[in-house]
Amino acid sequence: MRPLTEEETRAVFEKLAGYIGRNISHLVDSKEQPHVFRLQKDRVYYVPENVAKLATSVARPNLISLGLCLGKFTKTGKFRIHITALSVLAPNAKYKIWIKPNGEMPFLYGNHVLKAHIGKMSEDIPEHAGVIVYSMNDIPLGFGVSSKSTTECRNMQPTGIVAFRQADIGEYLRDEDTLFT
Repeated sequence: MRPLTEEETRAVFEKLAGYIGRNISHLVDSKEQPHVFRLQKDRVYYVPENVAKLATSVARPNLISLGLCLGKFTKTGKFRIHITALSVLAPNAKYKIWIKPNGEMPFLYGNHVLKAHIGKMSEDIPEHAGVIVYSMNDIPLGFGVSSKSTTECRNMQPTGIVAFRQADIGEYLRDEDTLFT
């Protein structure tokens, strides 16, 4: 487990900033419990600083995971956020979409968010911005990318796609057989 290089840090922060904007400072500058970003194999972890110091005494081959997995780097060097990062993204989200109960199951089965399923959404969401998808009970269900701006979404057909799904909490069940192999 090692600290991120400057290039890796830039890639992670750019991706996170797409979902939480300037709130990224809350992740880095926490006074009461400072956290750090660490890389183990190709995965990026968000770890409390005191735990990261203790982990240095564990040999790298013996260390499987530590802290919260934010995502991974692909072979081409791009950073992909995992659904495990939802607990970090949701409280700091810049743009939010709430879906009605009849739209929760289609979203959790891996479909995009349709206009007919929208209960409410943040004002001034630009096109291709990162959004966090919530149920009407304020439970974070996943995240994605807006397909259109908020004003354009108001004039869409009910079957039009408002947000492209990137990840959702239903992945745990759909990919259960591949997660533990």
